[in-house]
Amino acid sequence: MPSPALSETEINLRVKHMLACLRAAGLRMTPQRMALCRALASTERHPTAQALFEKLAPEYPSLSRATVYNTLEALVSAGVAQQLVEAGKGVMHYDANLEPHAHLVCTHCGRIEDYDDPNLDTNVRSVSRRTGYALAGLCTFYYGKCPDCRKQK
Repeated sequence: MPSPALSETEINLRVKHMLACLRAAGLRMTPQRMALCRALASTERHPTAQALFEKLAPEYPSLSRATVYNTLEALVSAGVAQQLVEAGKGVMHYDANLEPHAHLVCTHCGRIEDYDDPNLDTNVRSVSRRTGYALAGLCTFYYGKCPDCRKQK
């Protein structure tokens, strides 16, 4: 089943953690960076850097693409966001949900959404135990047509 929407409290905690990581990386806290963190933390979609830029630029005219890319890179390096590559297109998407989960990818429209699979955490522990790896995470994708695209035929 798709992941449930985050509460405002969960979003605020995510944003606080992201901002703390950016400060620790030596980045200044600008209104643009704070807005970027909030936009990424509060979406259930998996936006590209370009989509985040387009969403925020009208409200923050001084926002540059370089700020968006550098901030996202710092968030990924700090381990508070992950990069997802759109299969076959090489387009980078970003996800602030770090809980073990899978991704559903529509092969028609490119939509990506989280899928909570209760077995993933168990599988990670099992693979770790069997292989001796200290696993840091996993990335699971399921590909197919989303319900909206299936209706269009």
